[in-house]
Amino acid sequence: MSGLIGKKIGMTSIFDENGKNIPCTVIEAGPCVITQVRTEEVDGYTALQLGFDDKKTANKAAEGHAKKAGAAAMRKVVEFKGFEGEHKLGDSITVEHFTEGEFVDVSGISKGKGFQGVVKRHGFGGVGQATHGQHNRLRAPGSIGAASYPARVFKGMRMAGRMGGDKVKVENLRILKVIADKNLLVISGAVPGHKNSYVIIQK
Repeated sequence: MSGLIGKKIGMTSIFDENGKNIPCTVIEAGPCVITQVRTEEVDGYTALQLGFDDKKTANKAAEGHAKKAGAAAMRKVVEFKGFEGEHKLGDSITVEHFTEGEFVDVSGISKGKGFQGVVKRHGFGGVGQATHGQHNRLRAPGSIGAASYPARVFKGMRMAGRMGGDKVKVENLRILKVIADKNLLVISGAVPGHKNSYVIIQK
């Protein structure tokens, strides 16, 4: 799937032609520099490696790799398959790769929320402020096991633990606007990640 690397700017909302208020996310997408061209003859598959967001300082390996494309070292480098046409090392792919109205998949790292209990992490309801001495059990997980058989806790039991910080893909989001002069995409709905986090937009 061809696509671009972007940076999540934030959320807003716009009105469509029917006057409906649509929540949307603004993403700065590209321009991405082609830092490597994978070919069937050399690599066994065809793909384009894109780089986004210049680094201020980088090690010699990153600088040397980017120098072949005539660019600075990049903070985010991702490979994409499915690009059509001829592309050369050092070319830039801009936000005009997308068109208004088409649907895309956006993936990123979700917000890390640290160690959380079962109510926030899994949506448990607690005991509903029941009586009979349940003064401190409102957000407790309750029983986690059976009896002397199986005498253990099954794997996958929903319990408290670290929440967020996972790779998440949201599919079939519609592109509402392409603002080419500012390299911005306005996409319907929410995408994973905090503000200024990197996201990958795929057709």
